[in-house]
Amino acid sequence: MLEFIISYFVWDPDPSVIPGWSRPPWYSILFAAGFIVSQQFMIYFFKKEGHKPELVDRLTVYMVLATIIGARLGHVLFYEPARYFSNPIDILKVWEGGLASHGAAIGILFALWLYAKKTPGQNYLWVVDRIVIVTALTGAFIRFGNLMNSEIGGMDSGSDSGIVYAWHTEELLSSLKVPVNSIDPYKPADRQGELTGNGIVPVNIAIEINKGSYSLDDLETTLNRDLKYALTKFESSKQYFAEPAETPLDLIIEDKGSFYLATVRTVGRVKYPTQIYESITYFVIFLILFGLWYKYKARLPEGILLGIFLVTVFGMRFVWEFFKENQVEFEDSLQYNMGQLLSIPLVIIGIILIVRAMRKGLGEEV
Repeated sequence: MLEFIISYFVWDPDPSVIPGWSRPPWYSILFAAGFIVSQQFMIYFFKKEGHKPELVDRLTVYMVLATIIGARLGHVLFYEPARYFSNPIDILKVWEGGLASHGAAIGILFALWLYAKKTPGQNYLWVVDRIVIVTALTGAFIRFGNLMNSEIGGMDSGSDSGIVYAWHTEELLSSLKVPVNSIDPYKPADRQGELTGNGIVPVNIAIEINKGSYSLDDLETTLNRDLKYALTKFESSKQYFAEPAETPLDLIIEDKGSFYLATVRTVGRVKYPTQIYESITYFVIFLILFGLWYKYKARLPEGILLGIFLVTVFGMRFVWEFFKENQVEFEDSLQYNMGQLLSIPLVIIGIILIVRAMRKGLGEEV
C-alpha cells in the first residue's frame, strides 16, 4: 500500500492566520487565488503568441462561470440527483459544498467552444491547449483548499504514516457546555512508544477552560461525561478518532491559576493525505505542460496539450480514488467509484487527441 513518507501528523489548521475568521473559507480563498494566478499566466501566453491580452478578461468570465456551473451540475447529476431534484432550490446553494471536477471539465470545454465561436481570431484548440496548463495549476490550489478544510480526505491508511484530521472533532468539542477558551489537538511526543503500526495512533487534545464557577471536582465529572460522549457517539468523531467506548476517559486536569487545562489522551485514525497527493500531482502536471509550451509552442500540434492534460489529470485521479473515501453512499456498492468511472472516458478522449495531434504533426513535417 502507498504510505506517506513520514510518520503521522495531526492536521488542525490555525484559524488565527486570517484575523476575524472563526474558520477562514479556505476553499473559496484558494479557488479564487487559483483563478487570479492563472489569469496572469494566460495574459503572458497571449502576449507571447501575438494575441490581444485584453481578451483574457473576457475569457476569464467564461472560465469562472463554466467552472462553477459545470462543477455544480456535475455533482448534482453524477452524485446526488435524487436529493437535488426533490429540492431543486438546493442546487443554487453552492456554498454548502458539492462540486465535481468532471463536471467542471465538461463545462469548461463547452464554454471555451462558445468563447472561440463568439471571439474573432480565437481558435478553439489553441485556446484550450493554453487553458489546460493553468487549469492544472488551479486544480493544485483547489485541492490544497480541500486540505485546509479537512474535506475529500483519504481512507484509513492502516499504518502509522499519514494524517489525522482533527478539525471536525475540535469543532464538536467547542460546543461543550463548559466555557472553553481554546482547543489544541496535537501529536504527543511522550506517547510514541504506543505505536503499533495499525493506523490507530496517540493524539492529545489540550482544552483550556475558563474557571468561572466550576470547582475542579465538578469540572472533572462534567468533562469525563461530555468528552467521552462527544468522542464515541458522534459519527464525525468516530470517522477520525478511535476513542474506545468501553474504557474510562484518559483525562488530566491542571489548575493553571486563571484557567484549567484539561488534556485528553486519546487515539486517532491515520488517513491517506490524498489532498496532498492530488495537489502535488496537479502542480507537476502544470510544470510539464508549461515546459512543453515554453519550449515547443510554435511547433505543438493543436490538441496535444489538451490530450496530455486529460490523460495525466484523470489518469492520476483514477489512481488516487483508490485511497479516498467515497463521497456518497451508493458508491460503496460499486467496484469503481463515480470519480473513477467518469475519468475513464476522459482518459480515452485524451489518448485519441494525442494520437490525432501526433499524426497531424508528423504529416505536416513530411
